[in-house]
Amino acid sequence: MQVESRARRCWVFAAGLLGTFACAQQSASRIGEGAFIAAGWIDATATLDESTTPVYEGDAPMSFEFLKDMRRGDALTLSKFSLGAHSGTHVDAPMHFVRDGASIDRVPLEPLIGPARVIEIPDSVQSIDAAELNRHGWRNAERVIFRTRSSVRGWMRSPTFHRDFAYVAPDAAQLLADAGVLLVGIDYISAEQFGAPAPITHRILLGKGIPIVEGLALEKVFAGDYDLVVLPMKVAGHEGAPARAIMRKLAR
Repeated sequence: MQVESRARRCWVFAAGLLGTFACAQQSASRIGEGAFIAAGWIDATATLDESTTPVYEGDAPMSFEFLKDMRRGDALTLSKFSLGAHSGTHVDAPMHFVRDGASIDRVPLEPLIGPARVIEIPDSVQSIDAAELNRHGWRNAERVIFRTRSSVRGWMRSPTFHRDFAYVAPDAAQLLADAGVLLVGIDYISAEQFGAPAPITHRILLGKGIPIVEGLALEKVFAGDYDLVVLPMKVAGHEGAPARAIMRKLAR
């Protein structure tokens, strides 16, 4: 019954989303990105930029290069990108920490599109444990996104990697997984404590097939319920990929 209800809501949401996109597309030729802004959509994606985007300690560095450039007199502009799968705003697929888990191209669209609840975590909190989670109304949310000190401090726009980012503790991850949450998101480049002896949070969530969205840019997103669309690059056979994420506040 719960699955059927979720499927029905997904269809209703998708139909409304397609209508919004159609209207925005009609206006885009006149006002461009403003059409989506007027419709209430917020870009929750961190811009990939070597000079401003943080890279997790030990991960692959980002490099962007122009192979051809019309500004230098070439006939066209052609670029080369080199970056890790977990750069900027990205989605972790089960394969990241589950041996036989689904790769990013096999993650279904259902968890990536639909209603989400943004929970604001105080700046003083680093460990989002079960006690902290239960201080917030999350129980009936299909998707849960944490806005933390990283948004307050603008860390997704700082090239410095901050080890003391807020993270989801294993006991909170277990509560979310047991409740049947479809997706978990956070506003820094990992949901796991830096230096954790084992990636238990990832194993709990990904082990239940729950994709994790990391590196969301939530400076303009505050607590409440939103429509969420997160679309990772469809890379065959790999454990994660950069994504574009947009959100729109739901009317109460």
